[in-house]
Amino acid sequence: MFGKIVYISDTEAHVAVPSDGSLSTNIMNMHVIFEDEKKKIIGEVEDIGSDIIKIRFLGEVVGNHFVGGVIRKPTFNSTLRLITREEVGLLVGEDNADSLTLGVSPLYDDYPIRVDINDLFSSHMAIFGNSGSGKSCGVARILQNVFRNEKLLPYKSNFFIFDAYGEYHNALQTVNQINPNLNFKFYTTNVTQTDGQIVNIPLWLLDIDDMALLLRCDSHSQITIIERMLKLVTIFATDDDISNRYKNHLIAKAIMSILYTNQTASSKRNDVFAILATCSTNEFNMEAPVQGIGYTRKFRELFTIDTQGNFPESILMTEYVTSFIDESLDKYEPTEIKYYTLEDLEKALEFTLISEGLLHNEETYSDAITLKVRLHAITISENSRYLRYPEFITMENYIASLVSLNGKKAQIVNFNLEDVDDWFAKVVVKLYSKMLFDFAKRLKQRASIPFHIFVEEAHRYVQNDTDVELIGYNIFERIAKEGRKYGIILNLISQRPVEISETVISQCSSFLIFKLNHPRDVEYIKQMLPNISAEIVEKQKSLQPGTCMAFGKAFKVPMLVKMQMPDPEPSSSSCNVIETWKV
Repeated sequence: MFGKIVYISDTEAHVAVPSDGSLSTNIMNMHVIFEDEKKKIIGEVEDIGSDIIKIRFLGEVVGNHFVGGVIRKPTFNSTLRLITREEVGLLVGEDNADSLTLGVSPLYDDYPIRVDINDLFSSHMAIFGNSGSGKSCGVARILQNVFRNEKLLPYKSNFFIFDAYGEYHNALQTVNQINPNLNFKFYTTNVTQTDGQIVNIPLWLLDIDDMALLLRCDSHSQITIIERMLKLVTIFATDDDISNRYKNHLIAKAIMSILYTNQTASSKRNDVFAILATCSTNEFNMEAPVQGIGYTRKFRELFTIDTQGNFPESILMTEYVTSFIDESLDKYEPTEIKYYTLEDLEKALEFTLISEGLLHNEETYSDAITLKVRLHAITISENSRYLRYPEFITMENYIASLVSLNGKKAQIVNFNLEDVDDWFAKVVVKLYSKMLFDFAKRLKQRASIPFHIFVEEAHRYVQNDTDVELIGYNIFERIAKEGRKYGIILNLISQRPVEISETVISQCSSFLIFKLNHPRDVEYIKQMLPNISAEIVEKQKSLQPGTCMAFGKAFKVPMLVKMQMPDPEPSSSSCNVIETWKV
């Protein structure tokens, strides 16, 4: 079938096409063996010309194992033949408790292609392909095969699927039928959906960075405002003496700062009344009684202006206001996390607006007002229902509740995000990813509880955002760089890799590339992935639906893999136009 070896380089060999016409079999992309007395080299046919066959070296067979890379090149006297079906097993995983059936090889009569579970799931993975190329079906089948493995019960696994269209619910909801110890939990943003729980995030578990994302901050001054707001909402969350004294203290300091300005009396009065219109207490408000010598005034009456443009009661006013100032409270820091609501946050932000000199800093005050508007927009919007957790819960117990279903462990947690705007869905995915990352980092035994995060339509969420400039990091990039050692593994599913963060893609170790047509995406893949060859790029252009090029850490050599259809299938099929048109 093969002629003489006529050329050998570090990466490939050129073999003459036999003159007897024996090259009748389609051997494109098939594997061959260079063999002599001392070594056995495996290569792949990558190009066939009229007189030359180009074969790229893949690795060497040492003993009964395949070792990637070639140090010792074949000699010109080596015999050359197609790989046998038995030898194909050297290039794919073994059938054991630690392996997973990925699909079959269309080149070798549907030979099962298996991968080591650790190799596939211990590092970040990317699944790319056009719409309709088979990505969702491929992911669904992989997960189904994980749980249908009779040699492995993944009871302690944690798969979090962020589903942009609600596709995976149908494919994975019956996992309990495989084994009663396996469970599927479904969260949804669709309030009319009865077979799942509504997504609900406890506000008090969000830190400064989280709140900056939720309120779509666009300046560093807003971060300082949020920090102050979160401190105040925690202090105010408990209606006790400290809380009330702190409110009075803030109101008093704000009023005194106004009284010490060079404004006219009427301007001062307007500013003070504006403060008390939004921030007041039972002791400190417009109608609060103020005791003078032999008479009592309401606080608002102290701001009567005489003919000289002054406050006749300025001394009484100052004494009353300063009586609420307690400088020791400026150093008070809350020590516990408390339950609070969106309305509590709004009230804390109102008090933030009158403190820290914001009233007299036009630029900073403008930034604060922007936050106020955005927070109020969330509070009165439908999105607020996803931020109203009914009772106090700690971070640890909340994470535990996510993987708990009627007292049983849920291995698959599916979030359907199709009923919220893209910006809010992105925030939700970031918040949950950060919670899992922070939780995993705090575990005493590193990577003892792995979390696998699958992000469908990843180009919507895992982007080159301004997070790095604003809060110093992008959570997906941080997980991509640090998550592996803590057991937080990203799995990106996307039809537009060009829109995904370059940093995240560069940290992926395994790839399943379905058919991609857009030239920008194809070129981006070539530039971003150092271990992808031009041959792989060309191959993926002609792939059939459900077939992908698989390469990376989990694969000994790049493999053409035909994925089996999942059973049941995800809800990702195209509209049946003919059926919908029928009367």
